[in-house]
Amino acid sequence: MIKRLGAEFIGTFWLVLGGCGSAVLAANFGGDGNPLGIGLLGVSLAFGLTVLTGAYAFGHISGAHFNPAVSFGLWAGGRFPTRDLVPYIVAQVLGGLFAGFILWQIASGSAAFAPDPSAAGNFASNGFGPLSPGGYTVAAAFLCEVVMTAMFLVVIMGATHSRAPAGFAPIAIGLALTLIHLISIPVTNTSVNPARSTGVALFAGSGALSQLWLFWLAPILGGLLGGFLYKALGPERPDVVGDN
Repeated sequence: MIKRLGAEFIGTFWLVLGGCGSAVLAANFGGDGNPLGIGLLGVSLAFGLTVLTGAYAFGHISGAHFNPAVSFGLWAGGRFPTRDLVPYIVAQVLGGLFAGFILWQIASGSAAFAPDPSAAGNFASNGFGPLSPGGYTVAAAFLCEVVMTAMFLVVIMGATHSRAPAGFAPIAIGLALTLIHLISIPVTNTSVNPARSTGVALFAGSGALSQLWLFWLAPILGGLLGGFLYKALGPERPDVVGDN
């Protein structure tokens, strides 16, 4: 268990550092119109690549959840034991917080780093209303996070099924997370992961912290829905015809 929790800590650290780091350090590097800035597409790819590389590195150790909503979803789908939920979530949140701390130290090394707690997406934080990149309402943000997380779990459970092509699950999961970001960055700056949201909200200011509840509730609800949905599609036993 200690090794599994260590893998979840490091994997979540890598996800938050890589994904949020790309948003904070590289998305708008050089200012508007600078071709070196990676923009929305680059940030989306960065999040996908963190999951892809992390899953290959740690999947055989811990299952590579890196996300409380994924742990809840796999539990709902019958793939994860109840006794491991709390330890996994604690390790994931601590990994996210450590990544937020490291990212803050790196970003603070530039005189151009000027965080604004009232700005949407400040320090890669998630938000709704005035803290949504596109000014989306709380209802739209909640619905977006629930649906995106639910579909993420469907992809995860399908890609890791015993009858799925072996060895390709991290690619499918990483591309799914990339797609989710391409869709939902304008709405919430994309969470689908309470540990990712918490890891940067602590440093982003009171606005992000006051809205953090949504980025726990909606992703976990979405994870549960996705897990139950995939489980309902058919039995898990690989010897049953049509179980795919």
